[in-house]
Formats: sequence, C-alpha cells, structure tokens
Amino acid sequence: MMRVISLGAGVQSTTMALMAAHGEIGPMPDAAIFADTGSEPAPVYEHLRWLMSPNVLPFPVHTTRKPEALHTALFAGTNGGGKRRYAAIPAFLDRGNGEDGLGRRQCTKEYKIEPLLKKQRELLGFAPRKRIPAASMEVWIGISTDEAVRMKPARNAWQVNRWPLIEKRMSRWDCLQWLRRNGYPEPPKSACTFCPYRSDHQWRDLRNRDPAGWQQAVEVDHAIRSPESGYSRHLRLKPYLHRSMKPLDQVDFSTSEERGQPDLFNNDCEGMCGL
Repeated sequence: MMRVISLGAGVQSTTMALMAAHGEIGPMPDAAIFADTGSEPAPVYEHLRWLMSPNVLPFPVHTTRKPEALHTALFAGTNGGGKRRYAAIPAFLDRGNGEDGLGRRQCTKEYKIEPLLKKQRELLGFAPRKRIPAASMEVWIGISTDEAVRMKPARNAWQVNRWPLIEKRMSRWDCLQWLRRNGYPEPPKSACTFCPYRSDHQWRDLRNRDPAGWQQAVEVDHAIRSPESGYSRHLRLKPYLHRSMKPLDQVDFSTSEERGQPDLFNNDCEGMCGL
C-alpha cells in the first residue's frame, strides 16, 4: 500500500507532515501532494517552498494543478458572457431582504479533489479509467479533533482515508503547540485569496501582509458582479465575498480596539474546505 499525505500547507497538514518526518506518525509516507489552485496567497507559496526545501521532509512533495489558475478561470467566465464553464465559489448571495445565503461550491472539487486524484493515480502508475485494485493507497488527511465533522470515508475503493491527528487526539491548538515546541514557523492560512470562508481578522491580515493577494481578491469580488457577468446572471442574485454584502474594498476591517471596543473575536477561523 502506498501512503500519501494530502498537503494543504496549513497548520494541520503541515504538523502532520512534520510529525511523520520526526517518526511520531508511522509508517513513513511515500509522498505528499499539494493541489495548487494557482490562487493562494504569497505566504502559502513561501511556506510550501520551505516544506519542499532539502532537509525538511524525508519524502517528496508533489504539486498538481489545472492548466488555468482558479482566479483566471473566474475572470474568463465572468467576462465571457456566461457561455464559458467555470467552477463556482461559495460567495454570499444578496437576497434583497437583509438575509444572505451561500452559493454553490464547485471550486474545492474541481481545483483540489480532482487534481489530487489525478496525481494519486499517476503515482500508482494507473492511467485514467484504468481499474485500480482495492486499498492500493492510504491517504493521510490533516483533520484535527475540533473539525472531526469533516471526516468522511474515501469515495473510491482503491483509497483508504486515515486521520493521524484524530488518532493522536490533537486539536488545532495542539498542532500549534507542537510546531512551537519543535521550533517550526506557524503556517499561514491555506485558502484562495478570494475564499469567502475568512474572518475579518483574516481579511485584514491578507490586506496588510499580501497586497498583491488582496488586490486579486478585490478584482474577483468586482468581477463576479460585473454587468456582463455570467456568474451573477446564472445566480440571479448579487454575489459578494464578504458577509456584509458590500464590495470587499468598502468593508471596514478596523479592529475592535481601533474602534475603542475590546476585541473578543480575534481568533483564526478553522476553515471548512482546506485539505
């Protein structure tokens, strides 16, 4: 059985990979795979380069991605009059009555799961549509105890999912403590620059630490509501990246302290779609 890590390059999957390198989770994986949407913030790519550098992990880290970055595909879809096929993101939808809802989420399946499956098949040596024997690959997924609801069995008979952090009874906080004890840097949040699953703290962090990523998010936010947008036309509702249903560059991201109030919510969002 081949063993591979599904590497999102966030806190949990980074901790899992480094624990495996320390021999705290066994047996040693054969490889790790990072599914690159092409739209991650700069700190994520910097962290990934560190993970792939010599003497960090004793197994190879493979990257896989579609030919077109997700943000480019979104621009092409919105500017193409709605005729072009593109993966939907879970934008907030303005229903016009003060309530919001989330749109369909196809981006995770098409830009994370499908490229991972393609690379896994490639590592096993099987061409597309070729039958793979049952239980040929064990996939390690970095889900911690505080998000155990995300645990799901593998959809394909040739895969067996494993959750080493659950086995170790480790929460996200435990992962951060392990990284600090061992002298490793805290990984950035792994998510596309324009992912709506962000707290105000995380949007502010993106704006302040990654100006190019912030500009990309602002451009996507405007593009999905453009008058010629096939994206908004097929929804029949206005999509926004921020829950306030305001353009991203018009949202007040000042902290509670800056507004003279105690900040009670200055915690990282756990996220719901990172692998």
